[in-house]
Amino acid sequence: MAGIPHDHYEPKSGIEKWLHKRLPIVGLLYDTIMIPTPKNLNWMWIWGIVLTFCLVLQIVTGIVLAMHYTPNTGLAFASVEHIMRDVNGGYMIRYMHMNGATLFFIAVYLHIFRGLYYGSYKAPREVTWIIGMLIYLAMMATAFMGYVLPWGQMSFWGATVITGLFGAIPGIGPSIQQWLLGGPAVDNATLNRFFSLHYLLPFVIAALVAVHIWAFHTTGNNNPTGVEVRRTSKAEAEKDTVPFWPYFVLKDLFALSVIMTIFFAIVAFMPNYFGSPDNYIMADSLKTPPSIEPEWYFLPFYAILRAFTQDVWIVQLAHFVTFGLVDAKFFGVLAMFGAIAVMALAPWLDTSSIRSGKYRPMFKWWFLLLCIDFIVLMWCGSQFPTALIGWISLIAATYWFAYFLIILPLLGVIEKPGKVPATIEEDFNAHYGQGEAAHPAE
Repeated sequence: MAGIPHDHYEPKSGIEKWLHKRLPIVGLLYDTIMIPTPKNLNWMWIWGIVLTFCLVLQIVTGIVLAMHYTPNTGLAFASVEHIMRDVNGGYMIRYMHMNGATLFFIAVYLHIFRGLYYGSYKAPREVTWIIGMLIYLAMMATAFMGYVLPWGQMSFWGATVITGLFGAIPGIGPSIQQWLLGGPAVDNATLNRFFSLHYLLPFVIAALVAVHIWAFHTTGNNNPTGVEVRRTSKAEAEKDTVPFWPYFVLKDLFALSVIMTIFFAIVAFMPNYFGSPDNYIMADSLKTPPSIEPEWYFLPFYAILRAFTQDVWIVQLAHFVTFGLVDAKFFGVLAMFGAIAVMALAPWLDTSSIRSGKYRPMFKWWFLLLCIDFIVLMWCGSQFPTALIGWISLIAATYWFAYFLIILPLLGVIEKPGKVPATIEEDFNAHYGQGEAAHPAE
């Protein structure tokens, strides 16, 4: 697809021309920051800059923490206490890193659900969506490994439970589990592996983010209407867009400042709100905590994992059909990763010709149920497993899969969508009028 017509960087001074011929980095930055952006973007498009802030924060604070951390089972817990008590500003750096992960996942979930509602995964942005899901998986892996590093009780037992899931894979599972652990159980080799990977993966995420940005700069941003920017001429494109700088940069910076105010208030006054008290007890392989649960951002998928017990008929059917290869534990693992996979397949499961959920009346209700379902799963994942919690988890997990595999494909066939604006300019003018506000670039 051809890019949106716009003015490209033209070097003026002799130094600029010299540099541009040899390393056109100024032109690249100019084209990035001056990219034509649909002028009807709402406040749900602020999460990109928040995610960028979080990534930079996690890398910078992580590097500082790594200078003082010791990846050894006998010293790891003490080294974290050393950071908190003896390193200048160490407690603040650690609290920013801990709560930075929370903000990272809040922003990424809002970013993902924004994309699901406005159809940002639809053509021509399928690759952008897939790259985004790869970033999400890398974030989950990084966060899990980072949670193990303090070597508290929840760190140790969380690592034991999660790595044990890989052992449920028929045939190759035990070998994969042993490779992850570096031995037969969670021990010093495991901590060293997780520390190395936790340090490495943020840079992999940064590379994927660069590709993600490159991808949507090629296709252009989606917008609340789902209507594409007109590309027939520069004059028409300018009616649908404004330059990213200064309009959306300033808007994003304002939103970021508000979110940072809340973030630093939490870091200063309630830094352990999202953490587990058990993680301030040194890991002990002989004492199992009363309840083992992951961080809040894993809870929905943890609930799906626990929902499929041996009593569920589909698990029994899978066990019978595969001659015992698929048991309840392995089925739960498949369901947990399958819940993420169906999100990644949304571009091909959504059969509607209308991109934005804004003009899909039936879709709105089913999507609202999906959002509620996600919160219910999160709550179920945080509760002690009882028969009632198991049934609620199973119903919620069933709806999650039904939404993507049944409801989304069917809605494209049976739903009668509303009228979609012919152009982004038409939608903008309908909200802001046709005066100066309609043409902020002029």
